[in-house]
Amino acid sequence: MPNKFNQPLGGNDMPRFAGPATMMRLPVQDDAKGLDACFVGVPMDIGTSNRAGTRHGPRQIRAESCMLRPYNMATGAAPFDSLQVADIGDVAVNTFDLKKTVGIIEKSFDGILAHDCMPLTLGGDHTLTLPILRAMKKKHGPVALVHVDAHADINDRMFGEEIAHGTPFRRAVDEGLLACDKVFQIGLRGTGYEPADFDWPREQGFTVVTAEECWHKSMTPLMADIRATIGDHPVYLTYDIDSLDPAFAPGTGTVEIAGLTTWQALEIIRGCRGLKLVGGDLVEVSPPYDPSGNTALIGANLLYEMLCVLPGVKYP
Repeated sequence: MPNKFNQPLGGNDMPRFAGPATMMRLPVQDDAKGLDACFVGVPMDIGTSNRAGTRHGPRQIRAESCMLRPYNMATGAAPFDSLQVADIGDVAVNTFDLKKTVGIIEKSFDGILAHDCMPLTLGGDHTLTLPILRAMKKKHGPVALVHVDAHADINDRMFGEEIAHGTPFRRAVDEGLLACDKVFQIGLRGTGYEPADFDWPREQGFTVVTAEECWHKSMTPLMADIRATIGDHPVYLTYDIDSLDPAFAPGTGTVEIAGLTTWQALEIIRGCRGLKLVGGDLVEVSPPYDPSGNTALIGANLLYEMLCVLPGVKYP
């Protein structure tokens, strides 16, 4: 009997270097109508402060995603047996105007959420999470947040600007987009300008888990605590690829040494199973600094893992 849900194009039906250039070679749609979840690209880097290139992230993540297969052998998740999923293409950003782009993104995600679809976003720099959270608040109210990153991204200004890839969570607090007692920042590290770089989020009620607290440890106990704290509150997952050590993911704009491992990344995302996830993003993949494609390949895998923990996914 034919499966009623969209399926990725398999590697035994079409060589992996061929076929549609969509996420996991899924069918493409113009919008989110009729979908339970969607992959959507936001190809932007006009909010970056160091190395550019994340505008090419969505395309490269899609290219590397041709290696993915539909069933999760580790967890047993079968997302394409229970969710209708498609790639709805890219948001048509204004690459000359960051503020206009933020408005375009918010409007685009308003449209996705109007169809009761859970978006998984291929970034793009981390600025994009702010307009997504604005759209999420209109749909779900202030959301809980699992934020995996090397940086807190709570600057008040960058070069005098209120909106950039280092400010989204300061603006999110200012605008009441977050349930601050249910916000977790994991993997923060590196040098800073002052102690408040990590203290300010704690003062807002965030739980900050530095990279040093993660060294040599499984993330499974931490994620159990996070699930207990968040409960059934709507939660958004934002994953900056620079949370990983540059040995794993060099292709990003603001690298920091001594980061998370790929297995810790999997433990974090898989640990979100059971939460009321309403969407997620994978940001800051910069292909010009990723000659092997490994950073984008990791990004594609982490987005697939996010799909596997969305509400409604079938498990054995």
